[in-house]
Amino acid sequence: MKSILSKYAELLVRYCLEIKKGDRLFVKTTTLAEPLVREVYREALKAGALLVETDLSFREKERIFYTEAGKKQLKQISPLYKKAMEEFDAYLYIRAPFNLKGQNGLDASKVKIASQAQSSISKTYFKRTATRDLKRNLCQYPTLAAAQNAGMSLEEYEQFVYGACNLFSKNPIQKWLDVRKSQQKIVDLLNSRNKVQYKGDGIDISFSTKKRTWINSDGQTNMPSGEVYTSPVENSVNGVVNFSFPAVYMGQEVEGVTLWVKNGYIEKWEAKRGQDFLNKIFKIKGTRRFGEAAIGTNYNINTFTKNILFDEKIGGTIHMAIGQSYLQTGGKNESSIHWDMIGNMKNGGEIYADDEKIYENGRFLID
Repeated sequence: MKSILSKYAELLVRYCLEIKKGDRLFVKTTTLAEPLVREVYREALKAGALLVETDLSFREKERIFYTEAGKKQLKQISPLYKKAMEEFDAYLYIRAPFNLKGQNGLDASKVKIASQAQSSISKTYFKRTATRDLKRNLCQYPTLAAAQNAGMSLEEYEQFVYGACNLFSKNPIQKWLDVRKSQQKIVDLLNSRNKVQYKGDGIDISFSTKKRTWINSDGQTNMPSGEVYTSPVENSVNGVVNFSFPAVYMGQEVEGVTLWVKNGYIEKWEAKRGQDFLNKIFKIKGTRRFGEAAIGTNYNINTFTKNILFDEKIGGTIHMAIGQSYLQTGGKNESSIHWDMIGNMKNGGEIYADDEKIYENGRFLID
């Protein structure tokens, strides 16, 4: 029998990244994920990958860097990372954190310098992943830090992660092909309409998706996935939206976020906890417009874990992201921030497309 990690690697290599003969794969993670990296390496070679390069970060690497690096060092770009983003065929980023609070208290001015130095590479990354010229996948390896953050034991968290990825199925790849097929019906419907409205507890917000594209997120770019998403027409968003789940960004947790929007511009915002952090974010260019509107469809994920890779896919939720749009949807908003915020739709939530109700109480009304 295949181990769970060999099944995971097969799913990532064969389905998510579709590694073909001659492909060059870049894998970035931490040393904690070495058991999964070994299996990905093995599977990629079996699939015919010409080259598999890895970047495994060690404990406290970022904190040491931002504490000790001078201005010239902060501006340096890894030649391997640059070449991978510009020329490689596939990129796998495996989240495997040592400490989710490891960036707290870092010198913000140093972080900004390093971020600005990476901006040209980031633009290349977004352009190439938008067309799948660079096949990219983001996934999770269960670590104690992530388990503790989710309020679970490591064993419980392993079961949660692998279950969300359909790895307990005899054929995980077929399971995700089934997800693709079922979600395509939703995407086809939404792409035939021009206006969408979310209504729920503290939510009454509408937006245009005219000449925008809804995307079927079927596990190829994120594992797990289970959502459909688009970028709303920037000046079309109107109404109020309350996000009942905590909004987590850069290790900061903000609760009870409500946004008031007029003609696409967020005019007012409020948080029950974390107001100061929210105020700082809205001073950053591009954050007062939305870059994404989405609907979570993965009903294997029913627990909030403070990890957006999983939380935004919770079946029976919607989420909207302030900041950077997705190029592949036709979005035009630009920002260094893309922050997803999640609202519950299971208690009377409704979604309308061109004034037709297509969703109720956390489920689509589509055969």
